[in-house]
Amino acid sequence: MRFIDMHCDTLMLSFIKKLDDIYEIPEAMLDIKRMEAAGAMAQFFAVFMPPRNETLDDVAYIEHCVGTFNTTMARHRDSIVPAGSGSDVEQNLDAGRMSAFLSFEDGRPIDGRLENLDRYYGRGFRLITLTWNGENCFGFPNSRDPDVMGRGLKPFGKDAVRRMNELGMVVDVSHLSDGGFWDVAEISRKPFVASHSNCRALSPHPRNLTDDMIRTLADKGGVAGLNFAPEFLNAGAEGGESTAELISAHARRMIDVGGSECVALGSDFDGTGGNMEIDRVEKMPLLFDRLRRDGLNIEVIEKIAWKNALRVLKDVMG
Repeated sequence: MRFIDMHCDTLMLSFIKKLDDIYEIPEAMLDIKRMEAAGAMAQFFAVFMPPRNETLDDVAYIEHCVGTFNTTMARHRDSIVPAGSGSDVEQNLDAGRMSAFLSFEDGRPIDGRLENLDRYYGRGFRLITLTWNGENCFGFPNSRDPDVMGRGLKPFGKDAVRRMNELGMVVDVSHLSDGGFWDVAEISRKPFVASHSNCRALSPHPRNLTDDMIRTLADKGGVAGLNFAPEFLNAGAEGGESTAELISAHARRMIDVGGSECVALGSDFDGTGGNMEIDRVEKMPLLFDRLRRDGLNIEVIEKIAWKNALRVLKDVMG
């Protein structure tokens, strides 16, 4: 089955391993060659911004990740090409090619300047996870501290959401504080996403969404991408394991709360680890088989796999 995955960290892995091409990386959870074999339709490749340190220069790091992305696309254009819209995904599919999107995980490179949104849009970025696990120019992160969790977007963050709507960049609230989520829900005039988040009712990690959030996300036409990481799937604090059965349970909870239109995929491949049943892209069919065994029909499974995400991309980007 075709699928769209809204989040992976394979570009970070390319930096760690000093690679300039991600077509074939046997030790990775995802690469282009195995995506193609697995039936991928589109993949969001995040430029994850690691915590600041004295040895890592943000500009050099971003340039490496973008350079690797561009080199891979140029070398393997028969398999995969960059996309800038939902319509591009459809056209690429008709031509027998997968689509690739660039995204930021942590909007700190925007540095409080709207012109940087325009600049990165021009370089192909189409989604920004507004925060990671620290405060930045957009606002505040998810936290177990109620004071931090209640803080919303900063004035710049609110202006940036409006500008992202104008540009056609997807606003992503995964990692954002609860207060920030509700600000985005109020401000955004286009659907927004939680690209790699699950249900807080089933797994109490602050990165996950409450039922009220899922309902609101659905009402706004957005989606949540099911995250395969153990710490976002289990009820216990220790994380446990990640299984197709657990991922399916979160999918079905989202459907029960927000309807079948609000569920998508956000694997977090190459950004997570642990005891995982679906630990590589070629194992994605295990999830679709589990959803079928758990009573979902093919129409709903296709919505989760790609139709819901594609709808949002077309609504936001065209």
